[in-house]
Amino acid sequence: MKITGSQIIIECLVEQGVDTVFGYPGGQALNIYDALYKNSDRINHILTAHEQGASHAADGYARATGKVGVCIATSGPGATNLVTGIATAYMDSVPMVAITGQVPNPLIGKDSFQEVDITGITMCITKHNYIVKDVKDLAKTLREAFYIAQSGRPGPVLVDIPKDVTAALWDYEYEMPKMITPQVDTICDKELQYVAELMRDAKKPMIYAGGGVIISGAHREVRQLAEKLDAPVATSLMGLGSFPETHPLSTGLVGMHGSKASNFGFTECDVLIALGARFSDRVISKVSEFAPNATIIHIDVDPAEIGKNVTVGASVVGDVRAILNKLLPLIPKEEHPEWRSKVQGWKDDFTYDYQAGEHLSPQYIMRNVYEQTEGKAIITTEVGQHQMWAAQFFDYTKPRTYISSGGLGTMGYGTGASIGAQIAEPEKQVVHIAGDGSFRMNCNELSTIAHYDVPVIIVVMNNTTLGMVRQWQTAFYEKRYSQTTLDRGPDFKLLAEAYGIKGYDIHSQDEFNDALADALNRKKPAVLNCFIGMDEKVLPMVAPGAAINDMIFE
Repeated sequence: MKITGSQIIIECLVEQGVDTVFGYPGGQALNIYDALYKNSDRINHILTAHEQGASHAADGYARATGKVGVCIATSGPGATNLVTGIATAYMDSVPMVAITGQVPNPLIGKDSFQEVDITGITMCITKHNYIVKDVKDLAKTLREAFYIAQSGRPGPVLVDIPKDVTAALWDYEYEMPKMITPQVDTICDKELQYVAELMRDAKKPMIYAGGGVIISGAHREVRQLAEKLDAPVATSLMGLGSFPETHPLSTGLVGMHGSKASNFGFTECDVLIALGARFSDRVISKVSEFAPNATIIHIDVDPAEIGKNVTVGASVVGDVRAILNKLLPLIPKEEHPEWRSKVQGWKDDFTYDYQAGEHLSPQYIMRNVYEQTEGKAIITTEVGQHQMWAAQFFDYTKPRTYISSGGLGTMGYGTGASIGAQIAEPEKQVVHIAGDGSFRMNCNELSTIAHYDVPVIIVVMNNTTLGMVRQWQTAFYEKRYSQTTLDRGPDFKLLAEAYGIKGYDIHSQDEFNDALADALNRKKPAVLNCFIGMDEKVLPMVAPGAAINDMIFE
């Protein structure tokens, strides 16, 4: 049966199990939007306030579910407004398909109105991208896009479609989506045996769990490995939730703002087992002094990451979960009481008194969110100090519950991501942790939250400054606070109310307790504007270029 290209897009989305897309219409996407209108009973479209919000919402939807997030925009500025969101997804290995309208084929390359070469622009921030110039290639291309986005190391794929292609007629036949199977063909038995031997011989083992553990669904296997080896477990920012932080073997975050136990543990361990992690500069800091006593075992799906940032003693390439399932039978139950005791001493050594007096501290805010939600909330964040406090002071026990821009560090990411996560998981409570600087960048998405009645609770840690930049200016620039003081509006409580959202101004612990309890009870969108000190610090901290055990504690 012949149908239009725009209807083929709808059929392919339905084929792939897509139930929700995020986007913003425009001239070259009109045929697609007309098809969405006619198929509104099959696909739910969320109109965001800005295309960047659509890309971040698709990202948040994908991170919360593991499914492919989908965003749609028109040509030119509509497409370029997706770029930051696509780059964010690329850096954090998030499966996303971005569909953009393009000027008709005869106008391509002629500097036509709202024409940009979006495939050229996004070449380095996508796993793959396409421009579909013939309707007969459209279904095949979309199916490939979804497969590529999900297979191996996930990531974003862009499909650019000229307007005449969306209007053209072509035959369509339903196809079952191609199965996504774990990557196992690269797993070598000889390497597995060697890795198992290194693990068995370790006296001071340490596990480093990254975002790949969550992507592969290997969190249960990581727990089994840790308990078999009696090995402490530290996580990267993207790995939060891959190992329960309430577990006695957990040491929490590692790196620039990691815990003492994680950073000292990496420095003194004799075998470091990295699972689905890429050894970011924010983790390793000074390369020559990173894990100096350890044989590093690197297990990852992407061969390009092996040996890229650190020298490894052994590696296995492939799906983390598949590899661990092969490794676990090769490893006997081990005990390392002296090592465990030493790591526990580091855990006990640094504590933060966040409950002193009536002072409303960011640490208190995060612990109160944890307690009032019983640790079951999905936490989304912007980027900055609040992002680190959310990582440090909420105990993540399940995967896909901490959603944040790690690799790109995108201010303005979180409000869109919270919308996507809440729509993806309507039975769960999403609490979005924002800084006042980041929130200014995306507060237009309050209109989306209000219109669709998305019950996100937004907690703004309002210190009237770009807090993380100010912290660096304090530590390394002799307190020259160049362009970081935000002595300007808006009033976030009044802004929320302008959109019809309940707003709260909060100055004390008691006010926060009451406001959060009220917001949770109402099950409606809310903005909690929390006034905290301008010079609150994220601690511990490792200075850039220092060894990760050279930590600043106060």
